[in-house]
Amino acid sequence: MSAPSDSLRARKKAKTRATIREQAMRLIEEQGYAATTVEQIAEASEISPSTFFRYFPTKEAAILVDDVDAVLVHAIRAQPAEFQAVEAILRAVHEVFSNMSPETWEFERRRQALALGVPELRARIMHQMTDAIDLVAAAIAERAGLPADDFSARVTAGAAVGAMLAVLPSSRVLTDGMTLHDYHRLEKALTLLQKGLPLG
Repeated sequence: MSAPSDSLRARKKAKTRATIREQAMRLIEEQGYAATTVEQIAEASEISPSTFFRYFPTKEAAILVDDVDAVLVHAIRAQPAEFQAVEAILRAVHEVFSNMSPETWEFERRRQALALGVPELRARIMHQMTDAIDLVAAAIAERAGLPADDFSARVTAGAAVGAMLAVLPSSRVLTDGMTLHDYHRLEKALTLLQKGLPLG
């Protein structure tokens, strides 16, 4: 029997990873974060705890890892060179979120509601915002042929991430997660940023 192809192996790994995340969210929704163990998640996913740790270093990582970030950064890098940084981010946001499937939207809504609704996880969200600034800044700098730590790239990335935080209705996101309407608000905020933040 021939060995499985790389594409088949990759699909199996992606399926296992998705199953782990789904079971982690289900168990935490049902019995709470503190009461849910890696062993329980592994059992529900029909894997061993050691296999769990090959996919995620901790229980919290199964919830906190944001797969959309990597897709968004890739989309920013792929924007035509003639677009200025904020326009490239705006176009990338529109491209990524307008093409998300209903299943992905629902997964992200649940994931974000859990991450923001669990005190143990909520504190880590702010660290992720810093990571997001690093990723976006590196993409902006790369497009412009600048060093990854370029000051103007970091300021632009910080403004874009800050715009996202500013327009999200935090009280509702805590219970419902983010919706398509929230991302339309983000696009509106980025458009305002692109125009130099005119008031009114």
